[in-house]
Amino acid sequence: MVKAVFIDFYGTVVHEDGEVIQKVSQEIFDTGTVKDKSEIGSYWWNEFQTAFLAAYGNNFKTQRELEYQSLSKTIQYFHSSANAEKLSEMMFKHWIKPPIFEESKQFLALCPVPVYIVSNIDRADILNAAAYHGLEPAEIFTSEDAKSYKPRKELFELALNSTGFSAEQVVHIGDSLGSDIEGAAAVGISAVWVNRGGRQIPEGVISVGNLLEVLDTAFLKS
Repeated sequence: MVKAVFIDFYGTVVHEDGEVIQKVSQEIFDTGTVKDKSEIGSYWWNEFQTAFLAAYGNNFKTQRELEYQSLSKTIQYFHSSANAEKLSEMMFKHWIKPPIFEESKQFLALCPVPVYIVSNIDRADILNAAAYHGLEPAEIFTSEDAKSYKPRKELFELALNSTGFSAEQVVHIGDSLGSDIEGAAAVGISAVWVNRGGRQIPEGVISVGNLLEVLDTAFLKS
């Protein structure tokens, strides 16, 4: 059995902001010139990913900065009259008060080892979200602390160095194959993929349908 759990937050413990993104995209669609609404999400995601992947070290920007920057470019690209500040605020409100998955609190209560949150988010937002749901992990490590985002190694290394655990002593749990599973593997940490949507499981990936199923894996069984 491992000595500690690292766990992603948005999409793993609490819900992602998918519904808010749909509302924002609809507003841009209603006030812009695009004919196919799906183009909005694709363009926005590409803009965000480009900025996200370049944001580390001296070039680091917070999630709020990256979100506002990519959304502003998207609004401009589709000639929309939508207000970027107003739409961003909708997302920020979700980040600090996200709906929680029904089994998350039970998992945290039953987990036999300390649980550390390791998340690509701004520190103030996740502290507010954790407090909102009364969550008390052993510690929270964020991209803002590491000045780097998963799947880059710096955030995982920060969590390892701060806790004193070796990569072999922890397991990382997350919902993203790229950021969580591949990112953890890159620093030698075993990982469990929370595959709530029943997607096809890549070869070699350990997958569960919800957090409680992690308790039945070899990682957490004594």
